[in-house]
Amino acid sequence: MISKTRRTALALIAAAALGCAPALAKDAYPAKPIKIIAPFAPGGVADVMARLIGERLSKSLGQPVIVENRPGAGGNVGADVVAKSAPDGYTLLMTSAGILSINGSLYSKLSFDPATSFAPVTMVADMPMVLVVNNAVEARTLPEFIAYARKNDGNIFFSSPGNGTTPHLGAELFQRAANVKLTHVPYKGGAESLTAIVSGQVTGAIETPPSVISQMKSGKIRPIAVAGPRRLEQLPDVPTMSEAGVKDAEVLSWFGIVAPAKTPSDIVDVLHKETAKILKDPEVVQKLAALGTRADGSGPAEFDRFIKSERSKWDRIIRQANIKME
Repeated sequence: MISKTRRTALALIAAAALGCAPALAKDAYPAKPIKIIAPFAPGGVADVMARLIGERLSKSLGQPVIVENRPGAGGNVGADVVAKSAPDGYTLLMTSAGILSINGSLYSKLSFDPATSFAPVTMVADMPMVLVVNNAVEARTLPEFIAYARKNDGNIFFSSPGNGTTPHLGAELFQRAANVKLTHVPYKGGAESLTAIVSGQVTGAIETPPSVISQMKSGKIRPIAVAGPRRLEQLPDVPTMSEAGVKDAEVLSWFGIVAPAKTPSDIVDVLHKETAKILKDPEVVQKLAALGTRADGSGPAEFDRFIKSERSKWDRIIRQANIKME
């Protein structure tokens, strides 16, 4: 017969074991494959980043990391998939700036709320955009371009890949910061927008470095200023807008990883910790730099603050320019 003292001891051991069960379950993450949704077509920057990070996360976490493309509606289709997934760390989104900081103000109806549907994990990378013009434009510096724009008030045409895209909003932000008037000309994609600049159909654009770098290097179009907090490695002699005298005109294209809202903080921390390590790898840094981006790796809280500040900025611009998307 078991003594009362021994029965009490066994009961305490059992209770302690039960109490540890949830912690052990959490420590087991990940226990199955992880999926990263890339909400744009294969071959784009978001897709390349998802695969670059996914391949290395698979090795560090010991589970397959699968990248699945779900393009459509400016990234909203893929974002909706993640927003409605279980908050268990097994479905993640490689988000772009547009999805979390622009689309909520741009679209009248969304099936998810960019402000509440996701748990920020980490900023992967960002890239400052660049103001470029066609070779017929005499201006070679930002002050010269501003003077040129004011002289030709109403006849400065800026292209973009479409209404509500970051290049469109960037031009809207710039004209307010520089006190100039620009006329927006939306095209059906980046290739058409770039062709319009090279051919002289439009004056210029504010575009991502990967979209225009080859045309700049070949002399087909001219960079005027970088719309970011730092100069571009590929264009070290081109000043930022702030350096050239225009403040509050930063336009960043950025990418990050988010999970569904209510994903446990310890799982978010694991994902951030491992991704941040990857983003310090010199090979990864170099590959991201080749895309025109800078590796980041900031933590969930810092990433969340950044998203909110970007959302506030673009909401103001969208309301001032009265831009709407169905």
